[in-house]
Amino acid sequence: MWNVNDVEASSSYAVIDANTGRLLEGSNANSELPIASLTKVWTALTVLDNVSLDDEITISNAAATQEGSSLYLKAGEVWTVESLLYGLLLQSGNDAAYALAEHTGGSIEGFTKLMNEKIQLAGLENSHFTNPSGLHHDEHYASALDMANMFRLALQNESYTQIASAKTYTPKERSVTWRNKHKLLHFNKYAVAGKTGYTKVAGRTLVTYFEDNGKKVIVVTLNHSNDWNTHSSLAANVFQTYDNVKVVEKGKYRLLDKQIIEVKKDYFLLLKKEEKDVTKNVLMIPRKSSEKKPYLWNVTINNEIALKFNVMKIK
Repeated sequence: MWNVNDVEASSSYAVIDANTGRLLEGSNANSELPIASLTKVWTALTVLDNVSLDDEITISNAAATQEGSSLYLKAGEVWTVESLLYGLLLQSGNDAAYALAEHTGGSIEGFTKLMNEKIQLAGLENSHFTNPSGLHHDEHYASALDMANMFRLALQNESYTQIASAKTYTPKERSVTWRNKHKLLHFNKYAVAGKTGYTKVAGRTLVTYFEDNGKKVIVVTLNHSNDWNTHSSLAANVFQTYDNVKVVEKGKYRLLDKQIIEVKKDYFLLLKKEEKDVTKNVLMIPRKSSEKKPYLWNVTINNEIALKFNVMKIK
């Protein structure tokens, strides 16, 4: 059974609620560390947000000669974005990462600018990228918590989820079948999607998305040698000790100032037994007087915001 003492001094881990991004368990969760090929999670999402899956890419010599893990692409070959994304996420091809980055950003520099702008927009404060593959660079890093939230955001894209959860894929461009390198997807029934990573500096890095009876968690470990067992144990522990609790119910609410607001859906949090007495409050966000005024609904646990969402005044 995994325990916190298994984590090396330069390691970190984070377990988050996949619905909200709330940190459930962690150690050194905000430490900035090399993440190796977990970078490709953000590479894939940046590509998906900017180009079409049907786009065709002619492989450049620079892409074909990338060091590290490879799909063995050849200069001059033509591949679709979709096939290269499968190769990127299932086989961790650095050549695919380079080809996708060139196509999407015009250059590696242009693409990494897109990646870092996206990091800022997402409010992730402990991450910065210098390349699309995760090859080591002193200014290329992320925290376990940031990485977990990157994966959470990526899973909101249906195409990303479809690719990252695939166990195998056969590209139309080549007579080969790629098998997802993430072993838990093949033998842990709760593991849905994930990404592996490794460099000598970063060590073993891993992100996994687990589901069990409506409970959804994302686990990230950075520089942890026993990562397969660690992820399975951490997910199992959360599923055992947390309940999926409805904290805000869909419907209309009258505020103290007699305004009426409407919540469009039910909201849930993973909570321990001692956390079930949560505080719910609604704060008004100032807007232009000509606009309907939205409200910010906060759900707090131990005076910390665990969930927040916007609601609109209807009367």
